[in-house]
Amino acid sequence: MAETDPSAVLAAIIRQEMPNSSAVAAWTALLRAYATLMRALDSGLRTRTGSGLNDFDVLATLGSAGGTLRMADLAERAYSSRSGMTRRIDRFEEEGLVARVQTDQDGRGVVVTLTEAGARRMTELAAAHLREVRNLFADRLDTSELAALEALLKKVTVETSFG
Repeated sequence: MAETDPSAVLAAIIRQEMPNSSAVAAWTALLRAYATLMRALDSGLRTRTGSGLNDFDVLATLGSAGGTLRMADLAERAYSSRSGMTRRIDRFEEEGLVARVQTDQDGRGVVVTLTEAGARRMTELAAAHLREVRNLFADRLDTSELAALEALLKKVTVETSFG
C-alpha cells in the first residue's frame, strides 16, 4: 500500500493544474453527460435494432455523403481509425450493406458505397436513433439552451485527425 494518500495527491494536482473549481465541475459534467448519453444511445439502439451506435455512425456518414466515400474519408468523417474502419467495412460487406471498389491503378484507393440493403438499414437505424436522441437530449433542453450549448461546444472543439 502506498504511503501517500493517492486521493490527496490527485486533489493537489487538480488544484494546481485547474485552480478554477467551476472548470473542474463543468469538465466532469461534460464527461459524465457524454459517457452516459453515448452508453444509453448505444444500448437503446442495440435493443431496438441489433446494431450499435458505431454501425449507425458509419452508415449515416455514407448516407450523408450521397452514399459513396473513399475509405480514408469515411474513417476521418466517422472519427475512426483506418484499421478500425476497414474491419467494420469488411463486416458490412459480408452483410451486403456496402460494396467496396478499388479506384486507383495501384489498388490503394478504395471507395465504399451503400447498397440498397445498406440504405434500408441506415433508414431503420436513423429513425430509432434520432427518436432516442430527441428523448434523452433534445426534449430536455429548450431552444435557447440548445443554441447556447452548441455555441459553447463549438468554442472548445479541437480539430484533429482520427486516422
